[in-house]
Amino acid sequence: MQKKYLLAPGPTPVPPEALMAMAMPIIHHRAPDFVPVLDSAKKGLQWLYQTKNDVLILCSTGTGGMVGSVNNFLNPGDDVLVVNGGKFGERWTKICQAYGMKVEEIVVEWGHAVKPEQVEAALKKNPKIKAVFVQVTETSTGVNHDVKTLAGIVKKTDAIFVADAISALVAHDLRTDEWGIDVMIGGSQKGLMLPPGLAFVSVSDKAWKTADTAKTPKFYFNFKKERENLAKNQTNFTSAVTLIIGLNSCITMLREEGLPNVFARHERLARATRAAAAALGLKLYPKDNPSTSLTAIESPAGVDGQAIYKNLREKYGITGAGGQDKLKGKIFRIAHLGYADTFDVITAVAGIEMVLKGLGHPVKLGTGVAAAQEILMK
Repeated sequence: MQKKYLLAPGPTPVPPEALMAMAMPIIHHRAPDFVPVLDSAKKGLQWLYQTKNDVLILCSTGTGGMVGSVNNFLNPGDDVLVVNGGKFGERWTKICQAYGMKVEEIVVEWGHAVKPEQVEAALKKNPKIKAVFVQVTETSTGVNHDVKTLAGIVKKTDAIFVADAISALVAHDLRTDEWGIDVMIGGSQKGLMLPPGLAFVSVSDKAWKTADTAKTPKFYFNFKKERENLAKNQTNFTSAVTLIIGLNSCITMLREEGLPNVFARHERLARATRAAAAALGLKLYPKDNPSTSLTAIESPAGVDGQAIYKNLREKYGITGAGGQDKLKGKIFRIAHLGYADTFDVITAVAGIEMVLKGLGHPVKLGTGVAAAQEILMK
């Protein structure tokens, strides 16, 4: 027998409480008994997003939320600015191009965060830019962009600020209204501790005004119709009933913990993982602003990062993540996101030590674990 440990940056483990809630008999999405379920979910998401704005609930992966955040607010030919610092920044570009937008990219070297002054300069150079797209956490590199500062810059213009927080939500303190984030996307399968299948999108008044003039074709991801239905505690099409029931269970857990404690837990787990890597002589891939959702670690010289990822999974049942695209074989990634706590980090670090030693890399077993423990015990 081999016990399995899921420490990937999505999907993440689902708590037993949510599994039990989702095991209850299905109810009809248009029946009266579903109304309080959806009402609780939408209010819970507003609490988590720290917003008074509508938070739409879509039956899709996070990418569906990204698509809707393009075609509901823009027209073909509109100028948009994309921060491209990894695979998911690239995705913004591809979505915008698919709908005919004129994309200007700020290409950021992988492993680095965008400099706010780059965004400010681009907006001054081209005042016709209608939207700025960025990731909060660029999952492919483990880097966090400074969305607080970026939102403040964009707020001074007519453009809307659109943030992909799919991997950052729950792990990071994201103050949607206070910072002026116009559109923010989340997903169910990461910090919210659910299976894949739900996307969440908060929309500001500024963004809704731009939606009034957006003529880009849309059908399934029609945010105005979703908003109309949300006011009646329904979704535009068939609701993902079971997932929304599970969502309420997970939000209840987060409410009981309290947002400040949730953020502090993620920060502690991230610091412990980084300390363990340093104690083992391993380098973090992010050169600045590492995310608290996951830790991206450079493979030691002469060791294939994919071999580390593969051996963790096959020998010890630990599923993390390897590198993507040009980082394949060069890094491996461990998440500490959602339903994660002290011994998830201890397990991950112990597994990394054992794998590295097995691959012939000089490691003194227990070195990384001890460094992590020093932080986790505080």
